[in-house]
Amino acid sequence: MSIVSKKHRIYLDNASATPISKEVEEEMSKTGVLYGNPSSFNNAGRIARKKIDDSRLVIARFLGSRPEEIIFTASGSEANNLALFGLAGAYPQRKEIITSAIEHPSVLGPLRALSERGYKIIFVKNDSAGLIDTGDLIKKITPKTLLVSIMYANNEIGAIQPIIKISKIIKEFRKNKLKISEKMFPFFHVDACQATEYLDMNVNNLGTDLLTFNGSKIYGPRGIAVMYKNRGASLKPLIYGGDQEYGLRAGTENLSAIAGLARAVTLIDNQERQRLAKLGEYFFSKISDLIEDIKINGPRGFNRLPNNINISIPGLDAENLLLELDRYGIAASSGSACTARSVEPSHVLKSIGVAPSYLGGVLRFSMGRQTTKKDIDYLLEVLPGIVATLSKRYRK
Repeated sequence: MSIVSKKHRIYLDNASATPISKEVEEEMSKTGVLYGNPSSFNNAGRIARKKIDDSRLVIARFLGSRPEEIIFTASGSEANNLALFGLAGAYPQRKEIITSAIEHPSVLGPLRALSERGYKIIFVKNDSAGLIDTGDLIKKITPKTLLVSIMYANNEIGAIQPIIKISKIIKEFRKNKLKISEKMFPFFHVDACQATEYLDMNVNNLGTDLLTFNGSKIYGPRGIAVMYKNRGASLKPLIYGGDQEYGLRAGTENLSAIAGLARAVTLIDNQERQRLAKLGEYFFSKISDLIEDIKINGPRGFNRLPNNINISIPGLDAENLLLELDRYGIAASSGSACTARSVEPSHVLKSIGVAPSYLGGVLRFSMGRQTTKKDIDYLLEVLPGIVATLSKRYRK
């Protein structure tokens, strides 16, 4: 198939950002005409406030929480920063935080900053598939631990962590190792931005104290996210100057984005997980026979996000591969969109022990609601030819 004969572009970068759904656009358009400030004591302000309150209730029901436990922020990164810096500011007597080496940069970055302020950041082990070692976690929790922060599902390799098992470990530690006055420690934070579309998000089932997700991963608006904070956790705000969001995030609320996010969570279809998982397995079953020495990164089966495909092609560079794919109308990525322009190899792949020869030619294809089997067939048709062409050009 020639490049010019492909009429429609295939978008396989949904882990970076999903298209905004038509229903969300319509909701945002209707809400956009509400010009009142939600904090104003007039009719226009009251109408705007009611819309925010209604949206907060929809999201609270989605998470199984109370409305007052929902805090709106401008991004998943901000929500993660608020969770980490907020807890550290509220409980300065505890200086130990446990996490994993494969967290998103919006978690690892704040933790790096906290380490410079004297915090001890402890990394729990993970295996070659990216799944954390819960036995190692048990060994590393101490009475000094402020927080355990583990992402629900990895944005690069799709590894789904055993969140319920981790929460049970934390609860058991609280019960047996701490005084009554300290039994809220350690808190448990979960970055769920990649998981929201596909996995159980009920915070009561998960047993998490803080949980974050954003709109741009669930066919909702960009520039809006949620941090769930249970009533037992205190936070210091990052942004001062107003009482919005229960005093935790000053600034006039983004009304249309909040309404769009609330609409987005109502459109999540649990059947998508099964459909996309079949497409992913179909790709994996074919690709090894089409391209020599290819490596599939991350777990297989139920422990992997259904929309995630991550492969490494030795001897090639991801930038060249992505440019060639783009010429054929296929949009993909090489990893986290927050580090897409970095020349450094993926910290996730290094952490799971991927060999240096496989760290350069990394491709992440993340499927979405619009992805069909025809799209995957086209990818399987095009990719081997691209690899062959680039191999002749660049491999020695």
